Amino acid sequence: MSDETLEIARDGRGVVTVTLNRPDVHNALNARMMDELTDFAGSVVVGETRAVVLTGAGRSFCAGGDLGWMRAQFDAAPEARAAEGRRLAEMLQALNTMPVPLIGRVQGAAFGGGVGMACVCDVAVAADTAKFGLTETRLGLIPATIGPYVIARMGEGRARRVFMSSRRFDAAEAEALGVIAGAVPPEALDAAVEAEVAPYLACAPGAVAEAKALARSLGPVIDRDTIAASIDALTRRWAGDEAAEGVGAFFEKRAPRWAE
Repeated sequence: MSDETLEIARDGRGVVTVTLNRPDVHNALNARMMDELTDFAGSVVVGETRAVVLTGAGRSFCAGGDLGWMRAQFDAAPEARAAEGRRLAEMLQALNTMPVPLIGRVQGAAFGGGVGMACVCDVAVAADTAKFGLTETRLGLIPATIGPYVIARMGEGRARRVFMSSRRFDAAEAEALGVIAGAVPPEALDAAVEAEVAPYLACAPGAVAEAKALARSLGPVIDRDTIAASIDALTRRWAGDEAAEGVGAFFEKRAPRWAE
């Protein structure tokens, strides 16, 4: 299967590689990509698929939300904004609850939603040259719908080091924060991913699925109320003056008023 925003390949072992395929914009998430990721996650069958590898085409893993998609929310009706926030939240939850192991293969940039996607992986490994950042506040936005997954992965204390500052950090710090399990030279990245995949091929698929569900149930609660609160927080931000200024400044290639 291949299309405009995803490339999906399955090998003979039942290992599926999902490649975000918008390399010209560093695999930024637009509406179509989010829908296709949600649809893919919902199509996974335990036993038929043993593990999923999530990566990005080209130089980057994922640069976060597509700015054109976000900018369109400023003039949208409140109901339309909420629907778009729900689209993003449902994609993250679909990946988070997928009943097979999800292994992230991270290279280049992983910003905003890219960090969120690494955090919904069961394990992620990165090239040691990768760069990370929760960059939303620089644009007048907040890491809202990714927030529950980022906090679940990092813990509140560690997350607060990077959650509000938009500070970029390297792979070593991403490992210390818990976003990734390890960082390796770029030429060793595929081998590191394979080392994470291989053990699952000796495990009972149903047991893996139930163990993953149990682990989620024992961790921080990410339920309908949590997700709804994150959507509400995002849509309120989209409606505010700071978001319009921050994203507008980006497109106009100028500093926003708070950074002048």
